Amino acid sequence: MKMLGTKKRLLLFMSALILTGLGLAGCAGTETSDTQTSQLSGTIEIDGSSTVFPISEAVAEEFNKIHPRVMVNVGVSGTGGGFKRFTVDETDISDASRPIKSSEAEQAAANGIDYLELKVGTDGLSVMVNPQNDFVDYLTVEELKRIWEPGSTVDSWDDVRAGWPEQPLNLYGPDTDSGTFDYFTEEIMGEARASRSDYTASADDNVLVQGIAGDRNALGYFGYAYYVENQDKLKLVAIDSGNGPVLPTKETIEAGQYTPLSRPLFIYVNRKSLERPEVKTFVEFYMEHAAELVAEVGYIKLEDRVYQDNLAKIK
Repeated sequence: MKMLGTKKRLLLFMSALILTGLGLAGCAGTETSDTQTSQLSGTIEIDGSSTVFPISEAVAEEFNKIHPRVMVNVGVSGTGGGFKRFTVDETDISDASRPIKSSEAEQAAANGIDYLELKVGTDGLSVMVNPQNDFVDYLTVEELKRIWEPGSTVDSWDDVRAGWPEQPLNLYGPDTDSGTFDYFTEEIMGEARASRSDYTASADDNVLVQGIAGDRNALGYFGYAYYVENQDKLKLVAIDSGNGPVLPTKETIEAGQYTPLSRPLFIYVNRKSLERPEVKTFVEFYMEHAAELVAEVGYIKLEDRVYQDNLAKIK
């Protein structure tokens, strides 16, 4: 092998040095960026609505990919249960499938809790039966009322509509701490929390999914996203509020055709918590990515301007 000339060796050496320097600079830049990202740390406590839970959980998972040192705990005690904790300063964010009640707002004020109400999406509260049910095509609002009203004696499918089989009617629904319970009873009964109590109740919608999926005589209700996630286990029921039966779908919910069970979804944020950088960064991330993640988990996203308005409130 021929020996390289001194001049050529010097040029190669200088080139290698320059390339190495560029590589180190690139690595240093990446390392600095990663270090800056990972420096954000702390714990964020979220609790509340099982309906909003899939959205907040999805946001937390994506957020943790960027900020792995921030622990985001997302609970599912129901809207009412979440507000009980939020109004005594136990949580930073409360997921809610209904607006905060005046009594809850008063409790928050008494404890010095100032908050932001941020709308994040729209749900079409959905009524479900078991897939083996081959006779329920739709239900009217009046039929739902007769089934679920306090003191109801409807305990068989033929009690609901003449011609339906004389088979037991087994009911499944959210418990009394749930915002879904409050919303459903207010819209169907005309009075919040007015409901029969002899049904299988749970704050966890996954429990209700499993109950309905395993009971051919079941009827229940919960958020639309849980149907989307479990379409192979459930049969969706169209609701007739006077203008003909309408199934909840992305299109009918967004267009306002699915009535009266379409509703807004919220998060409530403690203003004092926003003073902590991990919370402020998380809530900003929530609003920046809510549209895609709300749709991804099965709910209906809002107009972009709503999320921009929310960001303006945060800042």
